Amino acid sequence: MENYLNIAVEICEEAGALLAQLFNQPREISYKRPSDLVTDADRRSEALIIERLQSRFPKHGIVAEEGGGGKTDSDYCWYVDPLDGTTNFAHSFPVFCVTLGLAYRGEVVAGVVYDPLREELFTAERSAGAYLNNKRIHVSKIPKLSESLLATGFPPFASNHDLNIEYYLRFTQLTHGIRRAGSAALDLCSVASGRFEGFWELKLNPWDKAAGSLMVTEAGGRVSDIKGGQFGLLGNEVFASNGLIHEATCAVFAEVLAQRVE
Repeated sequence: MENYLNIAVEICEEAGALLAQLFNQPREISYKRPSDLVTDADRRSEALIIERLQSRFPKHGIVAEEGGGGKTDSDYCWYVDPLDGTTNFAHSFPVFCVTLGLAYRGEVVAGVVYDPLREELFTAERSAGAYLNNKRIHVSKIPKLSESLLATGFPPFASNHDLNIEYYLRFTQLTHGIRRAGSAALDLCSVASGRFEGFWELKLNPWDKAAGSLMVTEAGGRVSDIKGGQFGLLGNEVFASNGLIHEATCAVFAEVLAQRVE
């Protein structure tokens, strides 16, 4: 995996440099669906990443947000988000990243998340730990939900914003607060590095969570669905935590959902 990871770092840093260059330039914005933006920066970054991956690993599959790449018969598949935080980028809000996750037979084995404006490079390799700028990172040791800082997201293509607003309200009452920064990959890295105690999202694509989910588990945390069940890369839900608040948080998810059904 080390060779794969090193090449992924090189590619992410190159794509990140491109995004940083384009950040202060005029943007070409179009819409995939209402409120779901795509910019010329997304497309240019993805084209760069796919060209680099295909030249290095021509037999590997590639699944990318803007539709580039393609499936192959290989056991290896790259999940690519060339610009996670597109809406932020389009509005000049400086929270976005490039992320690459490599899965082997459906299990994520290596991941990179690069924030080019802060020059923060998160890396993880299965069974080898998670790192920020080559320094080992760990999840926080806060054991109580009441002392936790959480994060969530409201993707524009999701149809369950009303449910997530109820979760948001309840956790605002129970914790130190909720953050909604607009980049799931960076939110997951914030859990891995102890900045957040937990992060959840109800509708998330595999390229958004592949690398970040590995960061969390390799940093000593836990990743599941909101019921506490097995995490699925191709599933919708994700809940990541430091592990210490996991059961208590899942209980709140269940409580809010039960009250909604009544």
